[in-house]
Amino acid sequence: MAVQTLTEYWAKRDFKKTREPSGRGSSKTSTTPGGIFVIHKHAATRLHYDLRLEHGGVLWSWAVTRGPSLDPSEKRLAVHVEDHPYDYAGFEGMIPKGEYGGGAVVLWDEGTWVPDGDPAAMMKKGHIAFELKGSKLNGAWHLVRLRGKAGEKRDNWLLIKSDDAAARPGEDILVDAPQSVKSGLTVEDIEAGRDAPAGRPSANGAKGAKATSPAEPARRAQGGAGSVKMPGFIEPCLATLQASPPVGPEWVHEVKFDGYRIQAHISQGKVTLYTRSGLDWSGKFGKSIPAALAALPVQQAIVDGEIVVVTEKGGTSFSALQAALSSGGGLTFYLFDLLHLDGEEIAREALAERKEKLREILADAADGPLLYSEHFTEPGKTMLSHVCRMGLEGVVSKRADAPYRKGRGHDWIKSKCTMRQEFVIAGYLPSEKTGRGLRSLILAFHEDGALRAAGNVGTGFNARNSADLKKRLDGLKTAKASFPGPLAKQKGAIWVKPELVAEIEFRDWTSDKILRHASFQGLREDKPADEVVAEIPEKAESGGVKKAASKPAGRSKTQSGGGAMTTVKLSSPDKKLWPAVGVTKQDLLAYYEQAWARMERFIVRRPLSLVRAPDGVGGPRFFQKHASPGMHAAILRMKDPEDGEELLYIESFDGLAALVQYGCVEVHLWGSTIDSLDQPDQIVFDLDPDEGLDAKAIRAATLDVKSRLEELGLPAFLKTSGGKGFHVVVPLKPAADWNVVKSFSHDFARAMEQAEPDRYTATLSKKARTGRIFIDYLRNGRGSTTVAPWSSRAKDKATVSVPVEWEALEKKLAPDAFAIGGKSLATALKATDAWAGYDKARKALKA
Repeated sequence: MAVQTLTEYWAKRDFKKTREPSGRGSSKTSTTPGGIFVIHKHAATRLHYDLRLEHGGVLWSWAVTRGPSLDPSEKRLAVHVEDHPYDYAGFEGMIPKGEYGGGAVVLWDEGTWVPDGDPAAMMKKGHIAFELKGSKLNGAWHLVRLRGKAGEKRDNWLLIKSDDAAARPGEDILVDAPQSVKSGLTVEDIEAGRDAPAGRPSANGAKGAKATSPAEPARRAQGGAGSVKMPGFIEPCLATLQASPPVGPEWVHEVKFDGYRIQAHISQGKVTLYTRSGLDWSGKFGKSIPAALAALPVQQAIVDGEIVVVTEKGGTSFSALQAALSSGGGLTFYLFDLLHLDGEEIAREALAERKEKLREILADAADGPLLYSEHFTEPGKTMLSHVCRMGLEGVVSKRADAPYRKGRGHDWIKSKCTMRQEFVIAGYLPSEKTGRGLRSLILAFHEDGALRAAGNVGTGFNARNSADLKKRLDGLKTAKASFPGPLAKQKGAIWVKPELVAEIEFRDWTSDKILRHASFQGLREDKPADEVVAEIPEKAESGGVKKAASKPAGRSKTQSGGGAMTTVKLSSPDKKLWPAVGVTKQDLLAYYEQAWARMERFIVRRPLSLVRAPDGVGGPRFFQKHASPGMHAAILRMKDPEDGEELLYIESFDGLAALVQYGCVEVHLWGSTIDSLDQPDQIVFDLDPDEGLDAKAIRAATLDVKSRLEELGLPAFLKTSGGKGFHVVVPLKPAADWNVVKSFSHDFARAMEQAEPDRYTATLSKKARTGRIFIDYLRNGRGSTTVAPWSSRAKDKATVSVPVEWEALEKKLAPDAFAIGGKSLATALKATDAWAGYDKARKALKA
């Protein structure tokens, strides 16, 4: 019982002196493995962090001496200490000096933990593998017991972060986020007796403060979509300069813009615009951009992009942007990434998936100042050649399967037509001519912790900006140069404090790192001077970074009793893709062998998108539309004739088996075949209900869609989604183009919304969906996809999207009724094909 395990905890504390909870009389018990976790930052005799995992009604506890690290290469000592009561999860405040553990305590992180197995058995074995879902810590972790030395009394373990999508090599979350997630206070605030910020509970029990119950962090962390608190400013992902774009199908390429990098935060109609360094520039860009952002169909969102001025030639110009800011001219905000959406931490998803969601949000904003930054899959060198010919700055290449990682790394690579970067202004030479303020600027950059001269720039000025710049520099005058060397002895130089940053375009570097043929473009007030370094292009590796060679799987005849056979051999066939129900990679292949006879006509020779979970659905997931190195030859590729984008498709069961080998847990398909890409042959309406709506309402809405389609003379077929709702599919003769199909589906969904606004919405945002069912028509655009009939889903229960008869709704069918290994799915595979008449029912859709 939990009471017995708290004996040591009670013996160490005098509860007449400390405000720590005693845990006496607590009735909390655990019925399932896992539960809440918390991490307390504890400024006792030595600062440390206490990791606490709920088990058996108490909190297992480890004192992590140097704190947790998101870097998998860091192994942090964690000393196993006495169990703490469950009520301790919400504790924050001062433990009196002289008492055990005396010092300030803040609730540094909280959430839920999910063990990878039986916690008690792993504790006994000395290796606890688990997943954290917190505000600061996420992903897979390990606690590993160390062998004790002779006479040693401490129970020492190591806390190690797994190398997954939540890992952040080289980053220090302890420095980046020192505050409490409960009150916003630091341990220094607690020690000084400072109160929590307005609107947050006080750690010191101030009158009127609302305490956080131990169940609260669990409720928020287990809330799924919409449960993650919107973060503050997120340090941006930055591109590394290389001489040429990376090579490989995993890369997509975007135009490099010449403007201000801006992170926009949208919350309940309020918009805040942050620069790359986190400065609030909300009032700098006029009213049209904030108004357009506030009008987007979202409740909360964080988007990343660049505010620019588009020139007459279609390019962007930083100098034109500065002029526009002075005159209030027209600005454009190119959006290229989505980091947070209505309580979901999108930044952890693959870039391809983030951009697809961003595209949908911007679908109705095409006529305003907001533009979606398109990407291309043609070879990066080809694209760089095109943009240079057009007079643009260059190309940013991004890994389509990578999450959003802060700081400068190799997920984003920039390649430029001309060299261009920021430099610190260290001084200037005054003009000898009447009417001009400057002859040249003296530039520098940081190297090895000190400033180094980069030469002078004497072009790019005009009478106005030269005078304004000189006035600002004269306010920063200092006695001597801020760097050593010959350039510090220029005759007539006026030296200034190295605080202003200039954008400079130049031809090349000399061997001494001095600029050649430089031209001033403008001041960069969004970038701090102490971050300016020389951006010397790296030599590009194949694919931009060094990668291990992929080994193709072996081949052998395989069959599991179904009608399909494959020559694809699975590696790690016992790998659990759905750990919660024990469904393995081999189980998925065996299911598809049974389903292939019914699935084949819907999936072959169609462009596909894949949801991959190589480590199982509880680990990182990747949304993939293009080929990767080592991909099986049965997964075929073709070029989209419209934009040259690479498309994936299969022609045989070998192709589907290769997708299984590749860790694909969902197969999504276009609404057209590769033989007729621009004439869709289906319409899909995805009924997505708000949380809390009962199954009866969802079934009634699905029948309503069927009835309205039949009134228009269109056939309607039903399949389960494997998730919360149903899919209604209309088979078409491939005659109308995408514009006609998307316009029809949009108008149909809007008509349902207008007819019964209390029941339906055609708006994407979660706010609009409250208490209603979203008639999702967005699956019907060119390049949009929907989950294939008979495809598995990336849900914990290994559910499947199954075609069914309409009569099944009368029998109270659930949207997630079918799962791999379940009796209902086996029955469906043996029953008469519910979609046997699908092809004969096709109708032409007219404009």
